[in-house]
Amino acid sequence: MSSLSYLELHRQVSPSIEAEIDSALDRLGPASSAVKSAITKLLRHQKLKHPLSVLPLLVHAMETGTPRPAIPLSAVHVLWWTSACYLDDLADGEGGAKVEDLDENEALLASLITGHMLPVQLIQAQAVPEAVRGALTAEITNGWIVAAGGQLNDMRSDAGQATRNSVITAYRGKSGAPFGMITAMAAILSGAAQDGIERWREFGYVFGVLWQIFNDQDDILSGRNEDLLNGTVTYLLACAIEEATPAVRADLLALHADAQKSADARSALTDLLLAPAVLRQYREDIHGFRDEAYRLVNGIGGDAHYVPVLRQLVDLSAQMLLQPRPGR
Repeated sequence: MSSLSYLELHRQVSPSIEAEIDSALDRLGPASSAVKSAITKLLRHQKLKHPLSVLPLLVHAMETGTPRPAIPLSAVHVLWWTSACYLDDLADGEGGAKVEDLDENEALLASLITGHMLPVQLIQAQAVPEAVRGALTAEITNGWIVAAGGQLNDMRSDAGQATRNSVITAYRGKSGAPFGMITAMAAILSGAAQDGIERWREFGYVFGVLWQIFNDQDDILSGRNEDLLNGTVTYLLACAIEEATPAVRADLLALHADAQKSADARSALTDLLLAPAVLRQYREDIHGFRDEAYRLVNGIGGDAHYVPVLRQLVDLSAQMLLQPRPGR
């Protein structure tokens, strides 16, 4: 068990997670065949890139010694993020992510059911005490509300007013809340005491911040540059703004405004974002969030076999991927 990796755990349980989702779709019944078909197409289209559905399994395993009772929560995780990622594409104005033969309105309806109603139905179908079922359902509802608030804050953010703290506040909502939701749900299912549930929730929030920063880096390295095209105020931009002299700060803000329509502006802005001094601060902060996640895991304790596996997930999310551009 000590050599288990999160990838191995995912390989072991992924058929069971898929079966749990299939069962949830089957419970919709024959009268909902159109809904089931649309959700199935969305799930095929919006495949999650990383196996983070193991997170609730690891929380449950650390609390109880066994991961498998949390498989329904892994299914909830997949459904939630499938919906959220599609909605995020729409919010970014992509609308373009064509889902097989569904038009945009059909895909939107499928997304709402996938991330909202279906997870609630899945939880309601579990053979757990009513109090546990109610607490799990409340977590889904509250998680969506907090995550939507974080997304709204992110969409309305003003680069001219951005600080590292203001961006982290938005990140804790839009990415931290969903992870805090699923880690708290796993703790509830495990029978953890309230203080343990809250510690797991905070771990999820910190993990979500790290994961958002990981995604921000991937956006640059992939060449998609969706954040620059959408005018998103990222943590890297906030680091650059705080680090900059008044003259460079003015250049950053002007380039950020122009980057939505100019490839040259995006390239020039990326040069400033990848300055060594900016990346030093960025790396230092990533390591700080990583260390906070470690501290929370160590403080929670639990089954020692699964602690290294959870730390692997933290290490994955806390990678420093960006490097200064040549010549800078």
